[in-house]
This record gives sequence, structure tokens and C-alpha cells, in this order.
Amino acid sequence: MDGTPEELTTLVGREVYSNNGVFVGEVDDIRLDLDRQSVTGLALGRLNDELFRNRIEPGKGVLIPYRWVRAVGDVILINDVIERLKQPDEEEESSLVA
Repeated sequence: MDGTPEELTTLVGREVYSNNGVFVGEVDDIRLDLDRQSVTGLALGRLNDELFRNRIEPGKGVLIPYRWVRAVGDVILINDVIERLKQPDEEEESSLVA
């Protein structure tokens, strides 16, 4: 991507997945650093309930750093770091059961 406006606008509406294939959300907007003429983040909506339940109010979105993006094509792939959001709750629940 060379940063032309036409290419940037094509990112809006694309689905975002972790590189493990887990749906994360859909691109609603793009965050830019105008001084450096670069993309710094992606604003996501239509979020995966499993990943964001009890963390993000329904109807709200998240902003992910663009450095997490691994590939841009028909969909956008990001690092699996987003999946680690689930772990604290899972660990809490398993310690409560044990």
C-alpha cells in the first residue's frame, strides 16, 4: 500500500482476523499521522463478542495499532495478540472452579 487516498478508503469495511483465523471486527475508520503521512491505527466496529464481552460496551469500537497488521488483502490479518485478551478471564474462572 503506497498510501494513496483511494487505497486507504478501501480498508474501510474490510473484516479483520487474527493470524490464527479468529474474527476480530470490521474496519470503521483509519487513524492517520498526517505529519508522517502514515497509518497509525484501525478503528474497528462490529466486534467479536467472544473477544470483547465485558470489556467494551455494546455498540462501541476499539482502536488497534497499525503495527499489529500482518497482511492486507481481501481481509486484514493482525497479530494474535488480540486473542490474549481472553486469557485473564479464563484464568480467573479456572482458579475459581479449582
